[in-house]
Amino acid sequence: MMNGMNMGKMMKQVKQLQKQMGAEQEQINNTEFVGKAPEDMVVVTFSGDRKMKDMKIKPEALDPEDPDMTSDLVISAVNDALAQIEKTTQDSMGKYTKGMGIPGM
Repeated sequence: MMNGMNMGKMMKQVKQLQKQMGAEQEQINNTEFVGKAPEDMVVVTFSGDRKMKDMKIKPEALDPEDPDMTSDLVISAVNDALAQIEKTTQDSMGKYTKGMGIPGM
């Protein structure tokens, strides 16, 4: 059973850990992630909190005879950016949950 001293120390460590996690999450949120489709036909920019900030589409990606191609290129670029955000978040935040049986954020 824990005595008051150990519990107080543990609570202080938890608060410090929460502060560090918050700072790292804020840093990720303020980072820009650029996702690209093949040949940079579509390029999207997201913030780390998964909000799209910009999209550039090359004119040759806009074929009126093949609108599905444009859709596929947008999906590819968006998925690329979101995968980068996920990896960065796992790499940064996963260290806090490793060994606790909690998946990374």
